[in-house]
Amino acid sequence: MRKAAAHLLLCLLLVVVQLACISSGAFASGKNTLRYDVGAAAEARSANRSRVASGKFDFKTKTVMLNSGYVMPILGLGTYSLLGNSCVNSVVTELESGGRLIDTAYMYHNEDFVGKGIKKSGIPREDVFITTKLYPDQYADAPNAIDEAPKKLDVGYIDLMLLHHPGKGDIDAYKAMEQAVADGKIRSIGLSNWYIKELKEFLPKITILPAVVQNEIHPYYQENEVVDYVHSLGIVMEGWYPLGGRGHTAELLGDKTITGIAKAHGVSSAQVTLRWNLQKGVVVIPGSSNPDHIRENLDLFGFELTDEEMTAIKALDRDEKHDWY
Repeated sequence: MRKAAAHLLLCLLLVVVQLACISSGAFASGKNTLRYDVGAAAEARSANRSRVASGKFDFKTKTVMLNSGYVMPILGLGTYSLLGNSCVNSVVTELESGGRLIDTAYMYHNEDFVGKGIKKSGIPREDVFITTKLYPDQYADAPNAIDEAPKKLDVGYIDLMLLHHPGKGDIDAYKAMEQAVADGKIRSIGLSNWYIKELKEFLPKITILPAVVQNEIHPYYQENEVVDYVHSLGIVMEGWYPLGGRGHTAELLGDKTITGIAKAHGVSSAQVTLRWNLQKGVVVIPGSSNPDHIRENLDLFGFELTDEEMTAIKALDRDEKHDWY
């Protein structure tokens, strides 16, 4: 009996110590500044996920806890079509204005410019969350492609790497990303342009649940069923083209429903649209090279849309996709 009681007491003590470590931030850092032994990190993040609700947006810190145990900003800068000094300067403006999430990809041909922008900003690397993506033509040699990304960005690790969209060899490419997580090269992994059918086919074949699924989402293409499905799996949903995409932004931002809501709150139509995304649990990465627009796109926390306004925007859904994948 004494041995059993002593054993029980020891177990309780270990639990108390573990909980204290979690509370103090020893298992996870909001700034992603800690570096761990890979095995210990996996155990720690597993313990953290069991106690912290992943996927829930924190509007005070402007972050969300991923199922990988890392913290991700809920808004940032998309760099699609940004090249050269335009890309560098846009990244600098984003970071100097308080943004901490930068989204790039191999296919954007600007990973090197994103890296230069991060360094030029003077913001410490560990305070910036970098997302990049592997393109299908890289899947056949994914291990080398994974190693190439941090070299181009001139960083020691990638915060989040996604497969850009389904393609031949995507399972093997994802498994290569899983190995890169084990090797400490990538912190979180996920998918872009995967929908319910694709996810149901893909997920049983992999080991690490995606931390993020990134798809086209805006008021004219809301993907409500996909968003709900992704959330039900404990995966964070992220939206590209949150303002409608090239050739469609003016129409969307000029929509009478959105302009009316913007007028009521004394904000822009872009801010209303981005705030709508956040309130439905979708991370936003609007792209822009205009410094004023970049700063405005980050200013989303001085107002809140009512349930009626959210419903009014929901009614705008046309199931109208603005890009091919």
